Formats: sequence, structure tokens, C-alpha cells
Amino acid sequence: MTLPPSVIHAKTALLPQGWAQEVRVELAGGRIVSVDAGRPGAGADTVVDCLLPAPVNLHSHAFQRAMAGMTERRGAGQDSFWTWRTLMYRFLDRLAPEDVEAIAAMVMMEMAEAGYAAVAEFHYLHHAPGGGRYADLAEMSGRIAMAAAETGLGLTHLPVLYERGGCDGRALTSGQLRFGNDPEQFARLWEAAGQVLRGLPEDTVLGVAPHSLRAASAEGLRLAEALAPGAPIHIHVAEQVAEVTEVQGATCLRPVEWLLAHHQLSSRWCLIHATQMLPAETEAMARSGAIAGLCPITEANLGDGIFDGVRFRASGGRFGVGSDSNVRISLSEELRMLEYSQRLGLRGRAMLAEEGRSTGRVLLEGACAGGALAGGRASGAIEVGKWGDLMALDCSGPDLGESAEDTILDTFLFAGDDRMVAEVWSAGRHIVTGGRHRSREAIVARYRAAMARMRADL
Repeated sequence: MTLPPSVIHAKTALLPQGWAQEVRVELAGGRIVSVDAGRPGAGADTVVDCLLPAPVNLHSHAFQRAMAGMTERRGAGQDSFWTWRTLMYRFLDRLAPEDVEAIAAMVMMEMAEAGYAAVAEFHYLHHAPGGGRYADLAEMSGRIAMAAAETGLGLTHLPVLYERGGCDGRALTSGQLRFGNDPEQFARLWEAAGQVLRGLPEDTVLGVAPHSLRAASAEGLRLAEALAPGAPIHIHVAEQVAEVTEVQGATCLRPVEWLLAHHQLSSRWCLIHATQMLPAETEAMARSGAIAGLCPITEANLGDGIFDGVRFRASGGRFGVGSDSNVRISLSEELRMLEYSQRLGLRGRAMLAEEGRSTGRVLLEGACAGGALAGGRASGAIEVGKWGDLMALDCSGPDLGESAEDTILDTFLFAGDDRMVAEVWSAGRHIVTGGRHRSREAIVARYRAAMARMRADL
């Protein structure tokens, strides 16, 4: 469906060349067709205080949203990422396709209300409990697609190749059977996923995601890379010390070293987490052009570690942010946590700020540019030809009322929260108005019903 033209008038807006006042932005066919500063607001369909580019949430496992708050009790011994993963596998057995659709719609709605315009869904929940195949291999991808259609959030769909239980080729455990495919079956699943996405809007992207060097073989990685030439390719890498140790033991190289040695990394690649890198790896990854896919809230929640952001940025690296486990979906908190982790690790302040650009502006512009690359999405800036991925802040409150330019972003990210997000457009679709998603009531009701069913079985 072709969207009718619309006009936004912003009292202030962040353009690629910097801040501008009284900005008129015209959208047609989902794209930005004109941007004019110093124009009166007459005739605008929507008038906003502050207009910003809206980023792509570059890493999400939608189904894990239903686990939020359920894994914060200590078991026997030291709790860790690995004990959390065991609980996650047990939880999977309760998820039916309709539950996954309800959860994904809730997740995408919350992302939109937080200021994201699109999501890169790292989708590895392919099969039925116990590993049985659905009649349609892409049944679960179809559920993600239906959630995107309902919410209007832009989608980069990343079917995940998950072949084995570890670098030694061991079989998948019971909790992993819903993920597993050999390369041949995965290729069929990937093609089927492409078919179910055809009913979505033009801005939809199909990429691919070998899960990790633990779960995908070298041959599997080559297959995944070849399936979608030029499309985004995402991979978990160097998230945990034990993962690095396992890969190094099997290949004599650390995970990022192995990727750099065996693949031509570029901005097509998004390396998720990468919290366990040596300085030389960090610098080499930055020079490769690969996007760092950072999920600071989840990385803190799971005890992953701190990404070496200052060194990476100093080496020219590009980054974006994602909500990963969806334990908390908040764009402002994700970016805040990224900066605060650098301050805690290096014992300084304004660690990612640059000459002429405040911390908040570096964070938002970096997340928009890196997220667009990672999502294979022509967005990330208020610029003619880009998709109309936009968010507007309400500046009427006591904190933003007297703020201007970069101080608006610093206040939003460090003193405010997502309640300041008033409007969101995804490829020109106006999906959040007055801070609320257009289908909030129906989505929340269906999510509540799904959660009631699952909790009754726990």
C-alpha cells in the first residue's frame, strides 16, 4: 500500500549538517522527499517540538521478552550467562506460534514507543517443541512478519543458522532442538522466510545470521554469507570468556581474530556484543568497517562485560544498539548505559563526546548511522531519499523546556527517559502518536492472555 504524502513541521530538527529551526519535512511513498529549514508551519499534518532521526534496534530476540523479571533469583553456586541460558531453554518448551506472535507484537510496540523505527530480529526459534518441524518451515518467521505488519515497525529479518552444540560438533541439547538446522535445510528455511516477507512493505529487508562460531561451522558460515549477497549478516561474537576460550581451543584464534582471518568483513557485517576483545582485535574490527552491535542493558543483565567503546571509536569504528533479550526496552537507557559503562571502566566522564558534539549527540547519531548499516536500511538521517524513520520529542516538560540543540539530546538521554518520545514514523508510517502506539490496547490484551497461559504452566 502506497502511503499518502504528509508534512511534518518541527520547531527544531537535527539534520546531517547540524541543528536547524522551523524545519518542514515532506514524506511521500514512505521516503523523505524534501527538507526545508526556516519555513512556516502552515499546512503541516503534524507539528512537533524536536524532530530527530529514529534508529534501527539492531539486535533482538523477541520471544525472550516474556522472560523479563523471571530469571533474577540466585540458584546453587554462582549465577551466570550460562545458568540463565539453561532457564531460557526450559522456557522455550511453552511457546506456541501464536504466543510468539503476541510477544513479538508487544516487543515491537514497545520499541516504537521508545523511539526505534525498525528492528533487526535475530530469529532462531524455528521449530516446534522437541525440534519437530512445522508443515511450513517458515511458520515462526511468518509470526514475526505478522507482528511487524500489525505494529508497522520496520523489519530486517535475520533467520539464524544453528547447527551444533559447540565447536567440537557435539549434538544439540533438548533446549536447542527448536533452533537446529543443517545447512541444506537452513537454505530451504531461508528461502521460505523470504516468501512470507513478501506481503510486508517495501522497506522490509531479509538478511542472515549464523548464530556464533560455537553454533555454526565454517562451511555453514560460507553458506549463510552466500545466501544473501550484499544483505546484512549478523553474528554473536566474543560475548563471554568461556566462549572465547572454546573457540580459541578449537581454532587457535580468538573469535574476532578468526572472523578477520577467514572473512572479508565490511559494513555488511554486524558483530554482536564483542565484549571480550583484546586491544588489537578492537582496532582491527574498527578498521574492517564491521558494525559493533551493542546491547548494553542485556550485557549488564547477563554479566557479559564492557565493550571497549572509546578505543573502538578512536579507531574509526561504527556502532549501533539493540535490546537483545528485551529484559528492558528503552532507547534512552540503552544509550545511557553505553556511555556509563565507559565511564565506570575508565573512571572518566563524557567518554564518547567529541569536539563540537556532545555525548548525547555522538550516541544518537552513531546509533542511527550504525543501525541503518546493520539493518541494510536506507535511513539514519533526516535527508532526502532516506526512509522516513523519524521520532519527535515533546519539549514542553520542565527538563526540556529551556534546552536547545545538543543539550536536548543530553537531557533526553541522561536526565529523561522514553516518556519524552511523542511521535514515531517508520518509513513514513505514523505508528506512535502522543507517546502511544496506534494499536496499543489490542496488542497488550493479546500479550496478557499469552502470558497468563504460559505462567499457568510454570
